Amino acid sequence: MVSVAHTAQSIEITAENLQEELRRLEAQRQALERELAAVVAHLGSVRTTLNALQDLMRAATRAPTPSGPAPAPDGAAAVRAEPEARPQRPEGQQKQQKQQKPARTARRGERGERQTDGKYGRLTEQIMDFFAATGGADVRARDVAAALGRDTDAGSINAVRSTLDRLVATSRVQRAGRGLYRANPS
Repeated sequence: MVSVAHTAQSIEITAENLQEELRRLEAQRQALERELAAVVAHLGSVRTTLNALQDLMRAATRAPTPSGPAPAPDGAAAVRAEPEARPQRPEGQQKQQKQQKPARTARRGERGERQTDGKYGRLTEQIMDFFAATGGADVRARDVAAALGRDTDAGSINAVRSTLDRLVATSRVQRAGRGLYRANPS
């Protein structure tokens, strides 16, 4: 009889411990899901920024350079190549190449338009519209997210914070204090 009571008590203690462990694990799972949502939002922001920078780098390398040779670093005169040294292409190929260049530029332009039509561009515009209506008041990032309907989870709020930080970096919004933002006076 004593061993049956002892066994029942052990089972009850084990069940209570498991219920407590279940509650702790469930809370930990929810916290990790929120953290994952924030990481995913930040990842998207970083990808968008990286793609924009890569497009800028490609555009910069394709930009025409000023005519004439660059000065030599040691002050020596730069040597110019004779025009005959470059192989000449038949006239038909040159025209064909010139016709292809605008098409590449047009594709780059289309990519740029698609980027600004994405979620990042809309969020930036929404935030700037919000600040235009605040009249220069100091606002918390969470309040901006709430006003835009983006306060449903930590990832959405962090996306607003990241965008606010980019706007501060480009001087479109001012940081008024820790966690506070203000419209940049125009």
